[in-house]
Amino acid sequence: MKLALVTAVLLSSIGLVNVANAASIDKGQALVEKGNCVSCHGAGLNAPIMPTYPKLAGQYPDYLYYALKAYEVGDTNHLYGRNNATMSSLIKAQTTPLTDQDLRDIAAYIASLPGNFVIKK
Repeated sequence: MKLALVTAVLLSSIGLVNVANAASIDKGQALVEKGNCVSCHGAGLNAPIMPTYPKLAGQYPDYLYYALKAYEVGDTNHLYGRNNATMSSLIKAQTTPLTDQDLRDIAAYIASLPGNFVIKK
């Protein structure tokens, strides 16, 4: 009986942690607008102004989050970081440094946008 009670408490606490860390699409939208991401990634973040810039709308939120983290790390870690002068400077140039939650919010917002990715099998 005690084992069942302890298991139930642990599982419910895991759910509370996930709710506490849930990403906010509205906050992400505000951060994307503040960062003026459309200036390079285009309308709806799905029409880049240059073919070398990626379409972001509809991308998986985990991928977007880790890409943003990699730009934040930059070239200080060659195994994990991404080195792109524009993205790195935008991530690091914020008046208030972006938190992990900010990056998750940005990723959630971008993932919520309609995209036209095609997954080939």
